[in-house]
Amino acid sequence: MNPLTIIQLPFTHLAGWKDLQQRHPSIATLAWCIVLPMSLLPPVMLYYAGTHYGDIFAPGFADRQWRFITTILFLAELLTFFVMGWLIHAVVNSDRDLSISYHDAYLLAALAPLPLWSAAIALLIPSLLFNALVVLVALGISCSLVYHGLQALCKRSANDVTTMSATYTVMAAGVLTWGLLMAIVWAY
Repeated sequence: MNPLTIIQLPFTHLAGWKDLQQRHPSIATLAWCIVLPMSLLPPVMLYYAGTHYGDIFAPGFADRQWRFITTILFLAELLTFFVMGWLIHAVVNSDRDLSISYHDAYLLAALAPLPLWSAAIALLIPSLLFNALVVLVALGISCSLVYHGLQALCKRSANDVTTMSATYTVMAAGVLTWGLLMAIVWAY
């Protein structure tokens, strides 16, 4: 798949989604080839920022146990993929108007956090404000990715209220989970 098509996924339900659905990568392939390598990026970047920036990034940032925190974060990210795939399937199929297979639910669960995982690259810049802004933009793109993914995978039209409702429920659970992951980072 060409990179331009991948970049278009969060902004349209027409480009790229059919191709991804036809390729039909297994859930194990999604986990090994997308989720595992990409979920390594935030813990590695957080460990780098925590051990190199110290209190320049945020007060008390240097005094944390970064090996422990990043290991827990990585394991939680992996677990989150499996829970979110199940949740997407359950939420979408709870409505009579929508239907999604387990495979497509896990495809969406693997693709939805890509902007958030990629946002970890911003940790190369030791600015808390800049990193917060990058994460908020990535969260918006991730929400859009879920919405357009559900439109494409459930074969729905634009501005479909049922799809918007399912997206809202999935993203609310995703943001709650993401908030818990960030709480883990700041708690230790």
